Amino acid sequence: MPLSEHEQRMLDQIERALYAEDPKFANTVRQTNPAVHYKRWIIKAGLGFVVGVVLLMTGLMLQSTAAQVAISVLGFLIMLLCFLWGANAWRKAAGGGAEHGTAKAEPKQKRRGGGSRPGMMNRFEERWRRRQEGEE
Repeated sequence: MPLSEHEQRMLDQIERALYAEDPKFANTVRQTNPAVHYKRWIIKAGLGFVVGVVLLMTGLMLQSTAAQVAISVLGFLIMLLCFLWGANAWRKAAGGGAEHGTAKAEPKQKRRGGGSRPGMMNRFEERWRRRQEGEE
């Protein structure tokens, strides 16, 4: 959703104030690419997944049943969590996250306004529009 003129002016004013107060921080934030951050998350998640596999295999090779189950379950949980963390980072790095900026969100808004969107929400919106116009 695009910003109104007032909101855009307020955002510009906040940005100018940030540059005036701490220009080094403002430049760092402006130049940081979020995709690099998400790629680091993917690498860390991959390493964690490997650690989980090693724990799982180690648990399977132990002789003691209690330790075997505990270490294997821990390894599996680490694998699962790292997979979910990596998948989330992968989605965000590919542009599926909401934090990726307004440039990707604007075309989506334009497409929604066309009225060609199938589904329940389109029907609700159409009914609401007809009620407001006095057709029903």
